[in-house]
Amino acid sequence: MAAPATPRASLILPRASSHSHSQPSAGRLTSDRVAASRRRRGDFVFVINPSGANGRTGKQWKQLLPHLRTRLADQCKICECITSGPSDAIDVTREAIKDGADAVIAVGGDGTLHEVVNGFFCKGSPVCALDRGPDHSTALGLIPLGTGSDFARTFGWTNDPRDAIDRIARGLKSKLDIGVMEAANRETHFFVNVADIHLSAKAGYFASMYKRFGNLCYVFGALRGFGGHNNRDMRIKVNGGEWRTVDKVTALCIGNAKYFGGGMKITPTADPFSGSLEVVILQDFKWYDFLLKLHRLYGGTHLSVNGVSSIRVRSIEVAEVTASGDIFVQSDGEHFGFLPTKFSVLPGAVDFFC
Repeated sequence: MAAPATPRASLILPRASSHSHSQPSAGRLTSDRVAASRRRRGDFVFVINPSGANGRTGKQWKQLLPHLRTRLADQCKICECITSGPSDAIDVTREAIKDGADAVIAVGGDGTLHEVVNGFFCKGSPVCALDRGPDHSTALGLIPLGTGSDFARTFGWTNDPRDAIDRIARGLKSKLDIGVMEAANRETHFFVNVADIHLSAKAGYFASMYKRFGNLCYVFGALRGFGGHNNRDMRIKVNGGEWRTVDKVTALCIGNAKYFGGGMKITPTADPFSGSLEVVILQDFKWYDFLLKLHRLYGGTHLSVNGVSSIRVRSIEVAEVTASGDIFVQSDGEHFGFLPTKFSVLPGAVDFFC
């Protein structure tokens, strides 16, 4: 879905003499950004999707902002960026990095984080500051608000956004791995959490239509996903080796982190600082298998279940044995396209507040 032409995301820059913020008009937005580029050294840019979680993200952000200013104002210049549509967070993140921001913080759920992560790259390569020198890097941060915060679950973080602000204030960072997705005739795409194929990706595609129902969207998505579902034979190539066939695949999940689908611990041994991805394959599952084994999928104890296998990879290519062009692929809950697709990892690609 294409982003609307207007209005674009609004960037609210800090004033020199106070902590009050004013909304720039649409007509001055471009010139404001250009004029601001020299004033944003040391900026922490907070990217907020105000419509996330049926508008709760925007309301929670307004309540959180006074605490954030109190906690961080003496360490950095706080810049808000309110997005207005799909892909806005990608564009704003790229611009902030080029302008030399010290950090870009995703405020919202996994969808907002996914866009911000993709903003760290352009045409398959990392985005760099234009005039900060080769040693400068922009850090990634997360204040989890919204419908789903599956990435935050990997770290056992609480739902209290004040804890996230404390992590950012401490300034401790680690090198975070980033997943890469490549397909013919598509721009290289990046993910930070879990990419998945077939039934789970199809269910995720439909779940996105029911976000207004909160985490129930995953239930509705799964019900629609099962409609007309058939397990499919697929071919995989691991770490550039030989192709092999995997029969009756129900779902294939590639985890940089552990959770997806509103708390399902699908890739339970994944570690986003390990330099590898965990691939979990579910084979020949029926609808009743999900009902009977759902508690194990959510608890992360499913790797010993019949029909479930797990491998660690640096890269994996996945294709159909008989091409149909209708096997869904998604990443971080966002629809990517269809098979064939190659997945790989960029070890330690981004500094991350943790």
